[in-house]
Amino acid sequence: MIRGLDTTVKRLRHQVFTEVANLGFNVNPDTLNDDMEAIPYKMVNEDTPRYRENIYRARSIVRERLRLAMGLSLRPEDKPVHLTAGVEASNISEKYYEPPLMQVIPSACEACEAKGYEVSNMCKGCLAHPCMEVCPKGAISFVKGKSFIDQSKCIKCGKCKSACPYDAIAKKERPCAMACGVGAIGSDKMGRAKIDNDKCVSCGMCMVNCPFGAISDKSQIFQLARALSEGEEIIAELAPAYIGQFGDNVTQRNMKEALKKLGFKEIYEVALGADIGAIAEAHHYVEKVATGELPFLLTSCCPSWAMLAKKQFPDMVDQVSQELTPMVATARTIKQKHPDARVVFIGPCAAKKLEASRRTVRSDVDFVITFEELQAMFDAKKIVPSECGGNSSLHNATGAGRGYAVAGGVAEAIEKCINEYYPGVPVHIEHAEGLAECKKALMLAKAGRMNGCLIEGMGCPGGCVAGAGTNISIPKAQKEVKSLVKNSSKALPGKELVEIQLD
Repeated sequence: MIRGLDTTVKRLRHQVFTEVANLGFNVNPDTLNDDMEAIPYKMVNEDTPRYRENIYRARSIVRERLRLAMGLSLRPEDKPVHLTAGVEASNISEKYYEPPLMQVIPSACEACEAKGYEVSNMCKGCLAHPCMEVCPKGAISFVKGKSFIDQSKCIKCGKCKSACPYDAIAKKERPCAMACGVGAIGSDKMGRAKIDNDKCVSCGMCMVNCPFGAISDKSQIFQLARALSEGEEIIAELAPAYIGQFGDNVTQRNMKEALKKLGFKEIYEVALGADIGAIAEAHHYVEKVATGELPFLLTSCCPSWAMLAKKQFPDMVDQVSQELTPMVATARTIKQKHPDARVVFIGPCAAKKLEASRRTVRSDVDFVITFEELQAMFDAKKIVPSECGGNSSLHNATGAGRGYAVAGGVAEAIEKCINEYYPGVPVHIEHAEGLAECKKALMLAKAGRMNGCLIEGMGCPGGCVAGAGTNISIPKAQKEVKSLVKNSSKALPGKELVEIQLD
């Protein structure tokens, strides 16, 4: 994992987002195309650090990053398409992006080798040669006193690596493929990474684990900046994982004031929607699972987990909770009070961009941006959250709702609500984090091994605080959220929330 480090990839992404935010805040339709054309030359020239073998390749990559940040798709490699092609459609002050969400930038991909095993110079040529003995295909021989793997015979089982007492056999695997829990990363005809969109659930783990920054999601940062600059009534809903993401000393008051300086009229905590969801899912579990009407209940707040269940286990769709996700529950609460406002979800998750585009959700959530993108917007407007004052804090969500940001927090909140409001009802909790573990949990559930359970799935290992759009390391983020939960004035939401009907 390279998140939490101030890497070159992180800096380049941030610079592109900041430039695009600047375009949105200061958009001039007459010069937009020229302004876009100038960005690659501003970012890559003879005076800037050189990260590729030449500035021409570096500029080519920046151009594709720029298109993705504008919500546009990458240009095809087999025909000439101008950098600004399609920009007229994206030059709007409302939600926009061309699917798919995740794309590999071919010019940035280094065509890393697929999975394989190779003997390193640590090999001692030992007398026992256990690597040779355990190989089921006779792929290992001794050459000049060292072990040698015949790749034409190797089946990549890894037994040789496990048997080597010196750890002299290295496992080589693409970082993006290794991070993908649904096996959606393949290769194109040139050996570069390629995403199978039928399998992809847009968690973004491939993106954050690629050390070359060759995978990126699309952004709505330009369109949101345009909307904010036009002075419309735009309200932010802020996911609880925000704590610590914008500086060590940034309080709720600081964040609220910083967002208002950016142009938001009001700010709500998404944890309010999580409170509603915790009560509703506790009721759902008691009514359906505890009575035996449903064999188990799958949480639905993580869109990648929900997509995994629906794509690969379609016969289990009825067991996915139909309760509103915290993002949608909060958005509908906002629109009941502010019917003419537009709602922006600000969180750690790339996949929320897809959730907000669903037919049943698109009228509730108008934009989705990540913490990474929000930081670029702050920088574009020269807003430093820690230096913002503020006279009022965020709304008073409970510790239960705020705990949704950490793996296990959703199930824990629901379990506590059941114990508090439905005493005597036994509750069985399971949770999985990371899509590979989530898939295992779903297979066990399908086999009848988790009957009676409430199963929480989180697509990102660590929970929402490990989302693809975060700014800080996962352990630090987890610590910050747990502190926020502990210091919340109220631990659990009131039972009356279950009666709230959000049509």
